[in-house]
Amino acid sequence: MKFTVAILVNNQFGVLNRVTSMFRRRQFNITSLTVSETESEEFSRITVQSEGDEVKQQQLVNQLYKLPDIVSVAELSSEETVNRELLLIKMHNDPESRDHVRSAIDAFEGKIVDYTKESLTIQMVGDSRKIDNFITLMKEFGIMEICRTGIVSLQRGASTIRKVTNF
Repeated sequence: MKFTVAILVNNQFGVLNRVTSMFRRRQFNITSLTVSETESEEFSRITVQSEGDEVKQQQLVNQLYKLPDIVSVAELSSEETVNRELLLIKMHNDPESRDHVRSAIDAFEGKIVDYTKESLTIQMVGDSRKIDNFITLMKEFGIMEICRTGIVSLQRGASTIRKVTNF
């Protein structure tokens, strides 16, 4: 079972290593990881997607709270959040398949951000399922390279990760 956890941490050296080490010690494979400063430079937000059953997930969350630089942890469900991922995908620019690739880009609401005689670089934003489906479709047209950001998630409505800690 996949799950997503947002972790608000003090923006300090070594915090990311301590957080990811917790996942390693609990033998969770991280399938997606994003980190950035928040609206306040004193905090960073780490969004982690992993797999595991509910009991192990809860143990992991409890262990995260024991780390010294953790401010707040939010378990995010897909129904209660807005999730997005960015994909950059470089494709062979083959005249025989170009129209098919362009049709797929339009259908998936992507955008060509670099165009050369040899290659096309496409930008796609969406949920992970959309990104996965686009990659699957593009495999037959000659993928040269892929780069994905990982999931970014915010709770819907007025809820924020900061409200968990009563800031």
